[in-house]
Amino acid sequence: MDPLADDTRQQPSPGVPSAAAPRDAAGADGLVVAAATSEEWLQVEEWAAEEAWNPGLVDTACFHPTDPGGFFLGRSEGEAVSAVSVVNYSDTYAFLGYYLVRPALRGKGLGMATWQQALPHAGARTVGLDAVLAQQENYARSGFSPAYHTCRYGGRSTSAGAPPSSVTAVTEDHLDAVAAYDEQCFPAPRRDFLARWLHAAGHRARVLLRDGRPAGYGVIRQARDGHRIGPLFADTPRDAEALFDALVAPLDPDDEVHIDIPLPNTAAVALATARGLAAGFETVRMYKGTPPGTSGERVFGVTSLELG
Repeated sequence: MDPLADDTRQQPSPGVPSAAAPRDAAGADGLVVAAATSEEWLQVEEWAAEEAWNPGLVDTACFHPTDPGGFFLGRSEGEAVSAVSVVNYSDTYAFLGYYLVRPALRGKGLGMATWQQALPHAGARTVGLDAVLAQQENYARSGFSPAYHTCRYGGRSTSAGAPPSSVTAVTEDHLDAVAAYDEQCFPAPRRDFLARWLHAAGHRARVLLRDGRPAGYGVIRQARDGHRIGPLFADTPRDAEALFDALVAPLDPDDEVHIDIPLPNTAAVALATARGLAAGFETVRMYKGTPPGTSGERVFGVTSLELG
C-alpha cells in the first residue's frame, strides 16, 4: 500500500494536536524532532518500502530540495523512530505525508509528538494529505475535511498502439511551458521541482503538444515494485490515453504499472481499466484550510500520495 497514512495503520491516528506534546511512560518524553537531511530521509524511504508504500527510487532526491526544512525525523536516545513531512510548496499551500513510526514502537505517543512539532511548519497555509479510509474521522478532528477519494490502479498494462506524433519526450526547452501547464492541475507553482522530476534517473517524461503548446504531460518512474505513473495531466481523455500509451510503451510485458487516480475523474478510471489495470486500495484527499481551486478534470493521475 502507498497511502499517506500515519504510524497508525495498527493504532489510532493522532487526533487533535495540542500545544503540549504528549507525555507517557512509554518514552515520548525523550523524543527530539528536527528537520532531516536528504541522506537521513533515505531511512524513512526504507520504512515506507517496508510498509509496501512502494516509493520511487529517487523520490527523496527530487522532493527534499523543495522544502529542506519540511522533512521531520523523530529520535529517541539518538535513534530514528518516527517521521512526517510537511512540505511548503508556496505561501498558501503545503502537503503532509510520510507519517510513520517504526512498527515496534507504535502506540507509545511518538507519532502524535512528531505530528505536533512538525505541523506548525505549515503556518497558515492550506494543508493537504491523503488518508486511509479508516483514519479520516481522526484527521477530521485535527481540522481536515474530505474532498474526494483516490484509488491506486495497478497491474500489467496493455497498450492501444503507438502514440501520436504530438506526444514527444520532454526536453529542457519544454520546462517553462510544462510548469505553466502544471499550475492548472497542482495547487502551487513547482517549476524547480519539475526540473528535477522530469529528468531524474529512472524517470521518463512525455508531453503532448497541440499548436506548439502542452495539452498534457506525464511521468513514469521506477519504483521498488514496478513503475509508477505520476503525474498524468491532460486536457481530454483522449490526450490522457495518448500520454499513458507513450509512457508504458517501452516497458516489458511483465512490468507492473501503478497510478493513483482521483475517483471523481471517471474518464481516468475508464482509461486505467481499459489498459488492464485493477483497482487496489483507496485513500481520501483531505484539506485543512481552503481547498485549492485547481482543475480536477485534468488530473488523470496524481504525482505522489506521499508528497502531493
